[in-house]
Amino acid sequence: MRLRGSQLAAYVVPFLLLAVPLDGRASGAAADSITIDARTASQVPHPSSYHGGTLSSSSGHTIGINSMYLTMDKRPWLPVMGEFHYSRVPEDEWEEELLKMKSAGVQIISTYVIWIHHEEIEGEFDWSGRKDLKRFVELCGKHGLYVIVRIGPWTHGEVRNGGFPDWLLKKSPTRSNDPTYMASVATFYAQIGAQLKGLLWKDDGPVIGIQLENEYAARGPLQGEHHILALKKLAINNGLDVPLYTVTGWDNAVVPHGEVLSVFGGYPDAPWDASVTDLPPNDVYMFRFQGRVAGYMETAAGSRKSAQSDTPFLTAELGGGVQDTYHRRPVIESDDVAAIVPVMLGSGANLYGYYMFQGGQNPDGHLTSLQESQATGYPTDVPAKSYDFQAPLGQFGQERTSFRKLKVFHYFLNDFGSELAQMSVHAPVKTPQSPADFSVVRASVRSDGQQGFLFVNNYVRGAATPVRSNTQFQILLPRSELRIPEKPIDILSGAYFIWPFNLKLGDSTLKYSTAQLFTRITTDDVDTYFFEEIPDIPAEFVIKNDPGLTVHANDAIVQRRGEGISISRIATGFDHPIQIRRGEEHGVRLILLSGREAENAWKTSIDGSMHLLETVQDFFTDETSFVLQSEGDARCDFSAFPSIHGDLKLVGGNLDVQGVGETKHYTGSVPEENLKFKIEKLREASEVPHGKLGPPLSWRPQGVAMAPDNAAFKLAAKWKITIPRNLQSSTISNVFLRIAYAGDVARLSVDGDLLDDNFNNGSPWTIGLRRFIPKMGDGPLEVSILPLRRDAPIFFERRFKASFDDKSQIVNLKSATLIPQYKFRMEILAK
Repeated sequence: MRLRGSQLAAYVVPFLLLAVPLDGRASGAAADSITIDARTASQVPHPSSYHGGTLSSSSGHTIGINSMYLTMDKRPWLPVMGEFHYSRVPEDEWEEELLKMKSAGVQIISTYVIWIHHEEIEGEFDWSGRKDLKRFVELCGKHGLYVIVRIGPWTHGEVRNGGFPDWLLKKSPTRSNDPTYMASVATFYAQIGAQLKGLLWKDDGPVIGIQLENEYAARGPLQGEHHILALKKLAINNGLDVPLYTVTGWDNAVVPHGEVLSVFGGYPDAPWDASVTDLPPNDVYMFRFQGRVAGYMETAAGSRKSAQSDTPFLTAELGGGVQDTYHRRPVIESDDVAAIVPVMLGSGANLYGYYMFQGGQNPDGHLTSLQESQATGYPTDVPAKSYDFQAPLGQFGQERTSFRKLKVFHYFLNDFGSELAQMSVHAPVKTPQSPADFSVVRASVRSDGQQGFLFVNNYVRGAATPVRSNTQFQILLPRSELRIPEKPIDILSGAYFIWPFNLKLGDSTLKYSTAQLFTRITTDDVDTYFFEEIPDIPAEFVIKNDPGLTVHANDAIVQRRGEGISISRIATGFDHPIQIRRGEEHGVRLILLSGREAENAWKTSIDGSMHLLETVQDFFTDETSFVLQSEGDARCDFSAFPSIHGDLKLVGGNLDVQGVGETKHYTGSVPEENLKFKIEKLREASEVPHGKLGPPLSWRPQGVAMAPDNAAFKLAAKWKITIPRNLQSSTISNVFLRIAYAGDVARLSVDGDLLDDNFNNGSPWTIGLRRFIPKMGDGPLEVSILPLRRDAPIFFERRFKASFDDKSQIVNLKSATLIPQYKFRMEILAK
């Protein structure tokens, strides 16, 4: 039960000796003290040997780099980057998806330029429609997003031939300085240079970086560093002069010293692995105090050791999800990706880059389908169309739970990354000896010698980590020692968080907090700091007890404890601010949000000032209006802190407002749609034969199951779905067809044209129909489902394994639902 109002002290009270501590812990229990010695001299940034292109824009802004971090206009910069493949998303959806990413705190868009998408037929380049790189980059610039363009020429990205056109493979050896190959690359790079002309950083454009090649480890004549250097020279000669040139740094990568920057990554699962059972615990959930490679990214040819250099720890492929392959179909939960964030930041990462952040769909090929497949000599089979990747934003723009969880960390980095970037990493006295070692608490500290952050992770995908009972952290600093928290706590299995210590709050100092720092906004010259409550850990703020300092908290207990003022039993929500001030100064305010409130809170500028909007609906903003979206519910509600100056209008609907003071609460509605549709079974499935295994590989000696080819779908069960044609209106963003089925592979078609496909992993298959309306005409949709054999050598999560009873194969369309996604566009009216 949470005490409120008059039941709690509204002022500083003396410390009371209690028979039972406030957290309910029995007195006398021995604490598990985790010691982290941060007394060693903090790392000092020094010049880097890396030399890129032009660092200054024509308007005088400058990107820099030293041994520790990037800088923006000479200020330390720790940005968030998300991968978005423009050619895998229809162009009329780009802007909305970019706005969603920006609203979630993403600052840099990374994107592959996939060669086969642009020159499938030799000499016939296509930069139109969804392949219009120039327009995509212009949209990024329009909304203040930076861009890193990954130009390959080999990209992988689960594309046919790793992105190479078929004709290129017939001409000469590839991925080397072979003259014939390099001549073709020069033509491709020249096309990219023409697309990006005027859009580079030096010209005040958004493009700040170029990635060369991908996962490149070849060494030998015409290969190795000579090839990467030749690609860099070719890019520059074709006008691609940018501050940052990168290469991926895993798999024994080739990294010419001083010429390129290594970027790293790590994934929550390994769908390329041959195993059809659960994988062992993943080291992407373990702090990395030596090396930068993580997350199942070792290969037989590679090495987990990565030389520490005079360049910062930058990442580009931390998994926002994974792409299901035919033989391995993991289901990624939001905690699987969110728990990686404190681990990588606590390991020293100073650029947080996701792959993918926005899912997509492969475009139609003129000659072939464009997905990676074993039939074309590549390691895995992926769906012909779907590249959803279980990303925070799905292939049809769905905002997944991970989108909200990650946003909490992004807002922290947007507001406090400049301080974090300058902080050195310090390991605990005891650290795990392996990814499967759960005997010690996983923690790290980053500090500049005075202030810093404590990173803790007790989450490992697929494993039940133990409760860390009676835990306390002892942080040794050059001139002081901290115990966090003052009273030991239990850290539950699955918890992960970042806690600040000695954080400056205006003229006062937060000695520590057992709530995660979230974001900051300034209203009426008062800085308000927002924190997220960690589940089942009592939130406590301890403020340095400076002379003349007062704390007012109507819904909390405030106590003086020696050199600190402790604030505990804190009510959550916008309506429960804690005021800290000295004399008549404005001071600062602290607001604690529950985990759910923080995940539902969105930072946006509405009336010329910053606000936090709390809503359960999906959210994005273009800073002149904002949009809420809701699946199946024609009503919306949200709260705004501080109150919005001026009235809001809900386009096409009704909006009511309540509340006084600093928080207003809004409820709205738009006309409800009643979408009716019919399902008719057209054909029963036939018995499917044993599947084939693909060839063994040098790094994967065991062959894995191959996906069925097009001819196999003659054996599939088939259904006809007749849907209404009025799927578009000003208050409908999309209409989702959600299918639950038993079986192996499913396809959605119209008149024989494949719209989408799905490798069944046990989760419902969701298809956004908006983009298919031009193709649908008057004909019905057809769903084809291939049966799943009992003996199929395919990995499924244990919770999603099919029940066969006494059958040798199963196939069934369990349910289909048509769900409108309602759109609530809010416009701001003049006062």
